[in-house]
Amino acid sequence: MSSDGPSSNGSGDVPTVLVRDQTGRQLLCFLEQLIPLDGKDYALLTPVDTPVCLVRIADEDGEDEVVEELDGAEPILSVADVVLQEHDLTLIRSAVTLTVSGDLEEPDAEEFEDELDEGEEDDESDLYEMLIQFRAEDQEYGLFIPLDPFFVVARMENGEGVLVEGEEFERVQPRIEAELDDRELGDD
Repeated sequence: MSSDGPSSNGSGDVPTVLVRDQTGRQLLCFLEQLIPLDGKDYALLTPVDTPVCLVRIADEDGEDEVVEELDGAEPILSVADVVLQEHDLTLIRSAVTLTVSGDLEEPDAEEFEDELDEGEEDDESDLYEMLIQFRAEDQEYGLFIPLDPFFVVARMENGEGVLVEGEEFERVQPRIEAELDDRELGDD
C-alpha cells in the first residue's frame, strides 16, 4: 500500500483511516469501501471504537431524548467518564460521534434480529442497547450503543479522511449508495 493511502492496523486485516471533522476532532475508522467519484476518492468507514449516543432518560410519562448538541454537555460527559472508568472503559469525544474504547461486549445484532422475527415490537428503543445509566445534574442519562452498523463517509486527502458533511454529503450520498448497490449486484 502506498504511503499516502490508508494505513494497516498492524494485523494486516482491514486498513484504518483517521478522519477529521471541521473542528479538528478525530475518529479512527476501518476502511470498508473506497468509491471514486468526480476524480476524488470517498471512503465508507466504520469506527474502530464503539460508537455511543448520550440519551436523556425521561420520567415515566415522557420519552427518552437523544442529546444531539454536545457542546454544553461536558459536565454530563464528565460524570459518564467516571462511570465508564469503573468498567475500564474510556469515553472519547471523537469526530462525528462519541465513542467508547476498552474491552466491551458488542451488542448482539443477531439477538436483535431474532426478537424482530418473533414479532416483538420494533420501537426506537430496540435500535439501541444501553451501555451505562447514570445521574447528572438531577437527571438520568444513559450511553447507548446503536445496534445498526454506524457508517461514516469521508473524502480521502493525503492518506487521511475528511468528514463529508452538509451539502457535499447530500450531493454524494445517493451516488455512493448507487455505487454500493451496483457492486453488490455484481457480487451475486
